[in-house]
Parts: sequence; C-alpha cells; structure tokens
Amino acid sequence: MRIWRVFPRSGHEPSAEGGSLWAPRAFQGDGRHDNPALYGVLYATEEPVAAVVEALAPFRGSGPLLPALLQRAGMPLALAEIDVDEGLLLVDLDDPSVLLREGLCPSVVATRRREITQAQASGLFASHPEAKGLRWWSTHEASWAELSLFAERSIGLLQERSVVELAVGQAVVEEAAAALGL
Repeated sequence: MRIWRVFPRSGHEPSAEGGSLWAPRAFQGDGRHDNPALYGVLYATEEPVAAVVEALAPFRGSGPLLPALLQRAGMPLALAEIDVDEGLLLVDLDDPSVLLREGLCPSVVATRRREITQAQASGLFASHPEAKGLRWWSTHEASWAELSLFAERSIGLLQERSVVELAVGQAVVEEAAAALGL
C-alpha cells in the first residue's frame, strides 16, 4: 500500500523533526483525531491530491492560488510518498459493519466538531491496541480515504519513498486548487 502526506519540510531525515514521518505531537491538539497525551498522529491520505487539498483547504474562497499558500511558518510544504507494510491494521470508519460494531454513525464520524472526533479516536485507540490508526472518508470528496496513523504504533511500518516540495504549476497542486476553487 502507498500513502501520501503533506507536511512543512524543515528536515531531511524521515523520522527526525521536520521529516516526512515525524509526528509533531507537542504541537498537536487541534486536529480531527489528536490526543497528544496518548499518542501523536501522522495524517495521510490514499490519494496524493487529497493530501494537498487538506493542506490548502483553509484557504478555500480566499482568492487565487499563491506560492505563499504552500508554506507554513516559513517552511515549504512537501508531499511525501510513503510505502506501508502490510501489517498496518486500521479501524476503517468507512465500513458500515465497523460503524455498527463501534456504535458510531456516519454523521458523527464526519463532524467538524473536534471534541467529538477526538473522543472517538481516543476511545478507538484504547479499545483496539492492535490498531495502527483510523481510516475514514474525506469531507472534501467522499471517494478519498483519509488516514490518522497513531505515530508510535505505525512508524515502524512506514518507509519514505520520495518527497517533493510543492509549487504552483505542479499537476497535483493545480488539481487540488481547482477542487477548492482557488
């Protein structure tokens, strides 16, 4: 399996600070499935355009795509292509049987209310110690799969394949911008 992740690149060693496999746990707490007291999260997707859309989504409706939108805190955003070992067991929140078993409904899984999604993730983390993360559908395009990987459980199953800094004019950036109306 291959996944993609957009991150502000400030390092080149994958697991080191600023690398493609670094979970910035100390800076987390506002994300969909964050709980830095229990785990760090690596957010990724199964489609490269979905990862770029997630990074650009805060700028939807703000005007045209500008190079400055492809930076965070002065660091360039980069798209990492990551190979995943077959042992990556995920709780699939896009599977109706999983939702039924866990007592969840789609509208609650997809809500933007972080206090709800973070509590769900923490509960699933505790009740599924074998799980390496969560899989659910993108709120931007339901056919895109999003992943929240519990960093400490999944890092040994991930290997950076390539990293490309994002720039205006790249096909994946232009496709993401078009999807967001930038």
